[in-house]
Amino acid sequence: MRVNLPVIGKTLGILLTINGAFLLLPLPFSFHFDEGDYSSFIYSSLINLFVGGLLILLTRKQSSKDLKRKDGFIIVTLGWITLTLFGSLPYVFSGTISDFSNIFFETMSGYTTTGATILTDIEALPKGILFWRNLTQWIGGMGIIVLVVAILPFLGIGGMQLFVAEAPGLTPEKLQPRIRETARRLWYIYFGLTISLILLLVLGGMPFYDATCNALSTVSSGGFSPMNASIGHYNSAYIEYVVTFFMFLAGVNFTMIYFGLKGNFSRFWANEEFRVYLFFTIIVALIVTAFLIIQEGFAFEQGFRIALFQVVSIITTTGFATSDFTLWSHFLTMIFFFLLFVGGSAGSTAGGIKIVRHLLLGKNTILEFKRQLHPSAIIPVRLNGKSVPREVIQNILAFIIIYFSALGIGTILLSFDDIEIGTAISAIATALGNVGPGVDELGPAGNFSKLLPFSKWVLSFCMLIGRLELITVLIIFTPYFWKRS
Repeated sequence: MRVNLPVIGKTLGILLTINGAFLLLPLPFSFHFDEGDYSSFIYSSLINLFVGGLLILLTRKQSSKDLKRKDGFIIVTLGWITLTLFGSLPYVFSGTISDFSNIFFETMSGYTTTGATILTDIEALPKGILFWRNLTQWIGGMGIIVLVVAILPFLGIGGMQLFVAEAPGLTPEKLQPRIRETARRLWYIYFGLTISLILLLVLGGMPFYDATCNALSTVSSGGFSPMNASIGHYNSAYIEYVVTFFMFLAGVNFTMIYFGLKGNFSRFWANEEFRVYLFFTIIVALIVTAFLIIQEGFAFEQGFRIALFQVVSIITTTGFATSDFTLWSHFLTMIFFFLLFVGGSAGSTAGGIKIVRHLLLGKNTILEFKRQLHPSAIIPVRLNGKSVPREVIQNILAFIIIYFSALGIGTILLSFDDIEIGTAISAIATALGNVGPGVDELGPAGNFSKLLPFSKWVLSFCMLIGRLELITVLIIFTPYFWKRS
C-alpha cells in the first residue's frame, strides 16, 4: 500500500486553514487589553491560511476514496506536528517566549493537553497570548482531527480512517451509524460543556476572561491557567467544586455523557469502566483526606475539597492545582506519583493509560490463575457482560509494555542531561500521560524551564506519542509500515 502524498497534503491544508481561523479568536482579548500582541495573531493566521489554502488548491482533485488506513496514521501524526509548528507562531512573533525549544515545548504541551510549562511568570504574558495558550488545549482536547472528520465530506475527503487512527485501541462506540454525525455530536457536547462551565465560573465571581481560559483547559483536561497559582489563585470553595466536577466529567467517556443527556442514566451504572472510575476516585480522595486531616491538620471540609480536587486533577490528567502535594508527606507524594499512570476513561479528553485498560488487565491477570488450574477450559475476559476478544487483551498487553518501555528509554535519555533519576522518571511519566505536573522539582509549584533543550525535545516527543496513544506514532517508525502491500 503506497502512501498518498496528495491526499495527506490536502488534509494537512484543511487542518492549517482551520487553525488559521482559530488564531483569530484571541484578537478580541488582544484589542480589549491592548497589550500589543494582536499583530502576532494576524500574521500567524495569515500564514496558516495561506499555506493551508495553497495545499488545498494544489490537491483539490483528491476524493474520499483515496484516503487509506496507512494515510490516516501519517495524517494524525503529521497533523499534530504541523499544528504545533504553525501554532507556535504567535509566541515567535510576539517574542514572549525565547528559544525555539521552549516555544515548541509549550505549544506541544498545549495541543496535547499536557499542561507542562516552561513559563516562570505566566501572568506577565499578554492576555491574548495566554488565551491562545489555553485555546490550543481546547483544540487538542477533543482532537482537531475529529473536527475535520465532521466537515471533510463537504471537501471531498472521507473520515473513517482518521477517526480510527485518532482513537486507537478499543473500537469506539458510535453514537450514530455515520462517523460524520458521531464527530459532530461529540463536538456539540464538548462545546456545550465549555459554555456551561464558563457561565458557572462567572456566577462564582471569576472574571469572564479567566473563566473562559480556565474552562477551555478544564473541559479539554489540559491544565493551563492564566494565573501562576492555577485554580488556587481564586481561593474559592465554589470554584474548586465546580472545576472538580467538570474535570471529572471530562474524564468520562463522551458517549456516556451523550446518553446521559438523552436521559439514559442507566448506561452510566451499567458501564464497568465508569463504576471503577467513580469508586477509585472516591476511595483515593478519602485516603488522601484522612492523611491531610491527621498529618497536616486540615479541617474535614477543607481537607476533602483539596484532596478531591488534586486526585481528580491528576487522574483525569488535567493538572490544575490548589495545593502543592509535593510538600505533603512522602506517602501522599507517592500516591500522586502512581496516579500519573492511571488516566481517565477511554473516549474522554483525559490522557494516561486509561481506566479500561487497567480494568481488563486486572481481570485477565486474575483469570490466568483459573486457566492454570483448568488449562483446557476457555475462560474469556468479560466487560459489561460481553466477552472481550483475545486480540484486544493482546493489544492492551502490548500497549502496557510499550508504555513502560518508553518510560524507561525516556528516563535514560533525560539522564544524559544529568537530571536526577526521580525527576527524570517524573518528567517522562507526566509527559507520556499528558498530566502536566509531576513530583520532585516538577510538582505543581515548579516548571520545566530549567531543563536543557535536549530534554525538552525528548519530552515533547513523549507528549506527542502519549496523546496519540503510542502505536499511532511509533508504527510509522517500523520498516513494514513503509512496505508496499
